[in-house]
Amino acid sequence: MNLPQPHALHAALLEHPDALLVVRKPSAPPKPAPGQPGTASDYVQDTPEIFVAVIAQDAQPGWRAAAFNGHVDLGTGIRTSLAQIVAEELEVPLPQLDMVLGHTSAVPNQGPTIASASIQISAVPLRRAAAQAREHLLTLAAGRWGVSADALCARDGVVRFAQGDDTRTLHYGELLRGQHVRLELAAPDQPVKLKPAAEYRIVGQGAARVDIPAKATGELSFVHDVRVPGMRHGRVIRPPHPGRDAGDFIGRCLIDVDRASVAHLPGHVQVVVQGDFIGVVADREEQAIAAMRALKVRWHPVPPAPDLSDLARAIRANPARARVLIDDPGLDDACTAAAHRLERHYVWPYQMHASIGPSCAVADCRDGRLTVWAGTQNPHMLRTDLDRLVKLGEGNIDIVRLEAAGCYGRNCADDVCADAALLAIATGTPVRVQLTREQEHQWEPKGTGQLMDVAAAIDADGNLLAYDFGVRYPSNDAPLLALLLTGGVSGEPRTLEMGDRTAAPPYRYAHRRIVCHDMAPIMRASWLRGVSALPNSFAHDCMIDELAHTAGEDPVDYRTRHLDDRRAVDLIEATAARAGWRRQTPGSRGQPGADGLLHGRGVAYARYVHSKFPGFGAAWAAWVIDLRVHPDSGRIRIDRIVVGQDTGMVVNPDGVRHQIHGNINQTLSRCLLEKVDFNEAGVASREWGGYPIIGFKDLPPIDVLLMPRQDEPPMGAGESASVPGPAAIANALFDATGRRFYAAPFTPDAVRAVLNA
Repeated sequence: MNLPQPHALHAALLEHPDALLVVRKPSAPPKPAPGQPGTASDYVQDTPEIFVAVIAQDAQPGWRAAAFNGHVDLGTGIRTSLAQIVAEELEVPLPQLDMVLGHTSAVPNQGPTIASASIQISAVPLRRAAAQAREHLLTLAAGRWGVSADALCARDGVVRFAQGDDTRTLHYGELLRGQHVRLELAAPDQPVKLKPAAEYRIVGQGAARVDIPAKATGELSFVHDVRVPGMRHGRVIRPPHPGRDAGDFIGRCLIDVDRASVAHLPGHVQVVVQGDFIGVVADREEQAIAAMRALKVRWHPVPPAPDLSDLARAIRANPARARVLIDDPGLDDACTAAAHRLERHYVWPYQMHASIGPSCAVADCRDGRLTVWAGTQNPHMLRTDLDRLVKLGEGNIDIVRLEAAGCYGRNCADDVCADAALLAIATGTPVRVQLTREQEHQWEPKGTGQLMDVAAAIDADGNLLAYDFGVRYPSNDAPLLALLLTGGVSGEPRTLEMGDRTAAPPYRYAHRRIVCHDMAPIMRASWLRGVSALPNSFAHDCMIDELAHTAGEDPVDYRTRHLDDRRAVDLIEATAARAGWRRQTPGSRGQPGADGLLHGRGVAYARYVHSKFPGFGAAWAAWVIDLRVHPDSGRIRIDRIVVGQDTGMVVNPDGVRHQIHGNINQTLSRCLLEKVDFNEAGVASREWGGYPIIGFKDLPPIDVLLMPRQDEPPMGAGESASVPGPAAIANALFDATGRRFYAAPFTPDAVRAVLNA
């Protein structure tokens, strides 16, 4: 099996005799801001970080290029988009460029792949590095020919004269033969000659996904398919408190393990126990599974899990620390003088990443060096966590990143890497660990439940006077499970400040009070696509819709007249026009049509504002959705969705459309079906029957509108389109039923309960 060799690649490039490298002096990664996710590390590698490399080679066309980025492709296609950015600036054909992502021993440490930041943020130094390399190659050619570099241009890896009759050319390999050049990556405030957007030939055009051919032909793409010589198979046995990672019982539940209960099984079974971590290793996978099932383990009783049957009550009762984000004077007086005041409470459920494939990893420890083949979303952060677990030193740990089942957040991908590392070190052999479906469902850090309390006031003319918003978000970054089970870190609850994503509404309220009630998790939870922004926007845009109705105004017009952001207004109007929005034309409002169904249409808008408040924005998105509701069964059928998005410069239109489609599909599933069930032990949803997700047959026609903004900076598109979705559906449900919906998911049972209330 041809496994990636990132460590060897990095070393070879640094020693290559015919190469141009754009590098950055290594330094310790920035410490996470207080209250924000991340793992502090002082590790500094002893070799430069490479961003772009061009090397001469004997094969045609005589050179090859590579680019390196610390983020990973989660199935969103950023490998292709990042390659387009580099190919554009470097002036090379896409097939001649290798895009290397996420391998800790080969790529810069640019933090975890979160917050839709890959194109928006981490691609910026990559683009600048490619431009630096191009300009240096032009300078080399100018020196050969004794002319000004301004007289030359590059195209498809070849330097030529920009004008005139001189037909001389030099390809990149000829310019680099016999020399090793290292350019220091220009500082952010140092000017770099970038191509004008008007001259782009690759960026802004559809490009075939570079990752698809290997997947279609069965080449190695997924971590689940990794095989190494001498590899054995491991399985883990988790404690009897599924999905709970805080409390004084964490890491202290095990009474004993009966090793003799598996001694008779084939496969040279080994049992590994460290604290509450238990694993078995066997020669073959089915042997490891049999040992996992047969191993007799005794646990101490654990205290019952919190009662989450009334989620709003449970979240409100969870200890919290109020953090005021905005507190405009005069809010209380404005509410007192208002013509209309509404007070509402919105609830978002616990949800899973629900990755189709359970998490998997392979680990091998030789001569004091640990290599982990991982599907992680956070390679460098995982390396730091593994060092805390096995104490080998970060310089002796390599994370080789391959693709895995998508998650868009934090599932068990990091946890299973730690499992594999512990078992490989204990047995002295390479070990592959794959979780069971039940383990993945129960132990993955959930997208947390969330409670939003909102009071809003308007005057007699419908003007927005006041908005009083409080959000409760019980979550943190879910410490590595093996660290907790082995006692490497305390089970003491930790609190992060993660509820403030898009906590401020986008609309022009004269007075605002925005408070984030920071709290530790109730169940193991970290982040899921849209983080707290999606539930916060659910509350914001349901409330603005209800205020529009109270004011007797059209929902689209009411939004646009209370927005100061011109791009937001343009987007909403364009999306409404694309959907054929008919102003002041209500749906069924509770009166079935001739087909016996309730018909409704809803609109919602949001800009995903992420990171610590006040944060910064990714793409703008708007939804218009048409649906029908069966008044007796409560079943919802989605007929059509139009989603408009302003992504700024679009690197790959096909890729952005694919991301928007994925956002919509997942959001529909989360809004219509998904909700984690709990019992006294913890998470009770263990398989697909207990946690259904949407199927292809239930997906409606989807129309995507991309705003033409190629002269603007590119924005993050990985999560933005999901954020307005819940409010759009809830608003359409009101238009169909005449009833407001304040809690997701909108299952048939939930719809019937509202209709019959």
